[in-house]
Amino acid sequence: MHVSACRSAARKSLRRHVHRALALACAFAFLPAAALAGGADEETAATDAHALSAKTVNSTDATSGDAGLLRAQVLLDRAWFSPGEIDAGAGSNTRRAIAAYQRSRDLPDSGELDDATWKSLNADAPDVLVRYTVTAGDAAGPYAKLPDDMMEKAKLDALGYTSALEMLAEKFHASPKLLQRLNPGAAFGKAGTRLLVPNVAGVGELGKAAKVVVDKSDSSVAVLDEDGKTIAQFPASTGSEHDPLPLGQWKIEGVARDPEFHYNPDLFWDADAGHGKATIPAGPNNPVGVVWIDLSKPHYGIHGTPEPSHVGKTESHGCIRLTNWSARALAGAVAPGTPAILQE
Repeated sequence: MHVSACRSAARKSLRRHVHRALALACAFAFLPAAALAGGADEETAATDAHALSAKTVNSTDATSGDAGLLRAQVLLDRAWFSPGEIDAGAGSNTRRAIAAYQRSRDLPDSGELDDATWKSLNADAPDVLVRYTVTAGDAAGPYAKLPDDMMEKAKLDALGYTSALEMLAEKFHASPKLLQRLNPGAAFGKAGTRLLVPNVAGVGELGKAAKVVVDKSDSSVAVLDEDGKTIAQFPASTGSEHDPLPLGQWKIEGVARDPEFHYNPDLFWDADAGHGKATIPAGPNNPVGVVWIDLSKPHYGIHGTPEPSHVGKTESHGCIRLTNWSARALAGAVAPGTPAILQE
């Protein structure tokens, strides 16, 4: 298969493993495990927009309600303790991110936003909501509705974004509904539109990983430094009863960016009986997202996803799923040979 990141002889093994791994059930579709919360209705939209104004959320006094949650989520994301999609809502991903951040700062890991945690998060904090102007490139796309059927997807040249809103939401690590709440009636696909967005840019790169720990019980992927300190944590989907996480001590074999997906329905217990083998083109809506991080365990890897709202809330077919932005960050922190511990 073609993998743009594999340019050297040292990556031959990676290409072989990616080809095999992407053909297996660990990398295809999510299995529903829990219902997702819906957005605000029209009656409360105006109140929501006011409650999430830049003036309110950028104040260090924003410590409760949706404004407090949004402020905390952005600051956690900037500190490399990701809540997943930033959505101004309480949930398991945010609680886990808070607890992991607390442990990294030697605070009691209650998972609650207490005074000590706010003091730490707010120290030298920038504005958490900033203005962004939609560019001509943002508006141009290209964007297109994508088919659900795998055989139809295989006919396309790429699996890009379906809309400017989807692209911008991923760019700012946010749910599309949050961007709409922050910018009622905005023309997301029009160049020159001024938007209010989470301030997730300008934080530099994640430090190098001495070890990666995938924890099934915590639905997370942690990055540890040479001293054993957790320097980042991301929410993750980590297998299912039918396709369990392969527990053990493995290693990172390499990284493939913008991988194609080699689909073999014979290897999926829930595949459409009418499907045949197919190569699914690369793109953010590819079944494995924009990054594949290959593990020494044959057929398994850590990868992105076209459905960030499901990460940490649904099951997978055995592999480890991150949001596309978390997968990119992790890919920059690991190297061939980095230990990867998969535990319960």
